[in-house]
Amino acid sequence: MTRGPRSTRTPESSQGSPLDVRSSGILLHVSSLPGPHGHGDLGPPALAFADFLKQAGQGWWQMLPIGPVGGGFSPYDSASAFAGNPEFVSLELLHRDGLLRDDEIRAPRSLAASKRSRYAAARRFRWPRLELAHARWAERASRPERSEFERFAEDNSWWLDDYALFAALAEREGSGTCWAGWSADLVARRPAALARARARLAERISLHAFLQFEFDRQWKALKAYCSHRNVLLLGDVPMFVAYGAADVWGHQDLFQLDARGHRQALAGVPPDYFSRTGQLWGNPLYRWEVLERTGFDWWLRRFRKVLDRFDALRLDHFIGFHRCWEVPARARSARRGRFRLVPGRALLSLARAALGGVPFLAEDLGLVTEEVRALRDAFELPGMRVLQFGFSEGAEVYEPHRFPRRSVVYTGTHDNDTLMGWLGARPPPGVEKRAFLAQRKRALDYVGAGTRERHWDFIRIALMSVANTAIFPLQDILGLGSRARMNVPGTPAGNWSWRVGSAELTIPIAERLAQMCSLYERLPSQRTVVSD
Repeated sequence: MTRGPRSTRTPESSQGSPLDVRSSGILLHVSSLPGPHGHGDLGPPALAFADFLKQAGQGWWQMLPIGPVGGGFSPYDSASAFAGNPEFVSLELLHRDGLLRDDEIRAPRSLAASKRSRYAAARRFRWPRLELAHARWAERASRPERSEFERFAEDNSWWLDDYALFAALAEREGSGTCWAGWSADLVARRPAALARARARLAERISLHAFLQFEFDRQWKALKAYCSHRNVLLLGDVPMFVAYGAADVWGHQDLFQLDARGHRQALAGVPPDYFSRTGQLWGNPLYRWEVLERTGFDWWLRRFRKVLDRFDALRLDHFIGFHRCWEVPARARSARRGRFRLVPGRALLSLARAALGGVPFLAEDLGLVTEEVRALRDAFELPGMRVLQFGFSEGAEVYEPHRFPRRSVVYTGTHDNDTLMGWLGARPPPGVEKRAFLAQRKRALDYVGAGTRERHWDFIRIALMSVANTAIFPLQDILGLGSRARMNVPGTPAGNWSWRVGSAELTIPIAERLAQMCSLYERLPSQRTVVSD
């Protein structure tokens, strides 16, 4: 007699990874939250979204990287792998704490009513008020409050000291100047030059340290609020860091740079589904031999810091833990490059021992080889299955009836069109029309989608699949079209700006999603481990 799969209810705390448990969640970046100050932050709308997740029966809130944004306001081009985005510090919570007045947080209607993230305008409004809150805190803080700040600064000094100085120097030098264009003494980090800079920029350094302290306090409050509602947080760790980041300036020996700090090679990916010429990211590549000699100390510190904020992590571009696409520094596209092997197995082995486990999700999209799959499976990491990829010829691994249990199914990612946009799209340049239409017909036939509410049919297929975890971009839950797309890879502007309106997060939508999660045993109260 053949037995079917066994479903075992087990207390979540006993599991090796929370991603081993049957569950569901929503992908929404902090910037996409509603709110009065131009883009989302860690204030009341974030707490309201946690309430919506609970009502909708969701066990996960997935976010994009939460560090300071870089070029094009991209969260993947951050000035720090450790700092939180100071522009996510809630002015409303600073007002609650007595550091800002009512009239000071009252934003122009153009910011409060904006349906898109208005980063530049929000920055002009937020920063003077962040500076004012810091000045008042410096004058009024009680002894216990100062002690709390001092403990934070001491515990995080290993990254905070460099970051706060870097941020102050970057302000002084201007946003158009990379650290490699600073004075030779500062580029080389000569102790006397650093000491002079710390003395001259003491006030701005204090501001940046204070904002990290406030970010940490507000983040911990949000995480505790989510935890109380049985909502776990899923973070995102980019494989590479920005060239203009504090981490590269502070650890030049860990990156492929010349004596003047210039990049010797660039990171990217070869031509793939997203781009016929590949993607030239421009990040500096690691000196893996140096990292390995240090016991991967920088990476382990990074994992610990992000896991202090999140319950599990998505390892972006997991392929990069096996091999990286190395492009010459002067190349104009990613076509001309070569693969270099990476000691990812050694790194992940040390991480598992040091962290007591690896609650990681492998973003295993793109040119995935058998070696990449073997690395993922050696550490029992779930991979990603994206429904939009499942219905073209040769993409059978993404068909729902072929999913392994140890996987996370998505309707789409932040780099895809929305589900409804994808279903209604025209063939992109270079794609044969007949094959494109056949792919879409197969998707609709497979899902059994009707003429209305097609997005719910795809959501149902994902929820009923055997994949342990199902994650949906909020745009797909709401059935939004291409105008709600978060990012178009390879385009320098117009991305990362979609926001949800508070009126869109309705009770009927939450109840419908909760009912479907209940039917397919994905509610937090039904959390189960399914073994073959």
